[in-house]
Amino acid sequence: MLADHVLFLDSEAIIVDKPAGLPVDPPRDGGLSIENHLQALMLGNREWPLAVHRLDRDTSGCLMLGRSAKAHKRLSEVFAAGAVTKRYLAIIDGIPADDAGTIDMPLGKTSTKEDGWRIIPMDSGKRAVTHWEVMGTHGGRALIAFKPETGRTHQLRVHAASGLMLPILGDPVYGTAHAAGLMLHAADLSLPRPNKPPVAAHAPFPARFTALGFTDPDAD
Repeated sequence: MLADHVLFLDSEAIIVDKPAGLPVDPPRDGGLSIENHLQALMLGNREWPLAVHRLDRDTSGCLMLGRSAKAHKRLSEVFAAGAVTKRYLAIIDGIPADDAGTIDMPLGKTSTKEDGWRIIPMDSGKRAVTHWEVMGTHGGRALIAFKPETGRTHQLRVHAASGLMLPILGDPVYGTAHAAGLMLHAADLSLPRPNKPPVAAHAPFPARFTALGFTDPDAD
């Protein structure tokens, strides 16, 4: 149960370690989503929690929910203001020439009848900035820490594929599918609050990353 994946809990917010493969919103195929777990995530509260942001279906890690409509509104406003600190870990399909850098590449949405919609680099698109650092290498691949300044749809996936020119392993849209799935994990999330400690959590290193030969860069 998702209630067993709680990383942070107080009267205002809850952060869970969302499993890869579980969408936040109900999918068109009628499968399970975060919505099917909301009652279990009430955890003694009177209101169902509401997701404050989104993670792709196949991205694992920190997902924040507001524990009431009022809390959801307050937390969402902080997200909209760009005041949230996020850190992701990803395995990319290759090793960059540099050890670290910043990708400043505007993104926009395109759609075709044949391929559906996707996000692409676009000069007239919305500004998107991602800082990155190599955390380790194994078998011709690299473990990258991504720290996005902005929160555009598919930002990290497109910045990896079109900025680093090395897609995230297992990305079926911007790279190549992999049996282990998309190697993208929301490892850390922190949201500041006035007169209160921040809402913050760290999601454990995924087993699917370990299975590919990588070790937790945050381990003591």
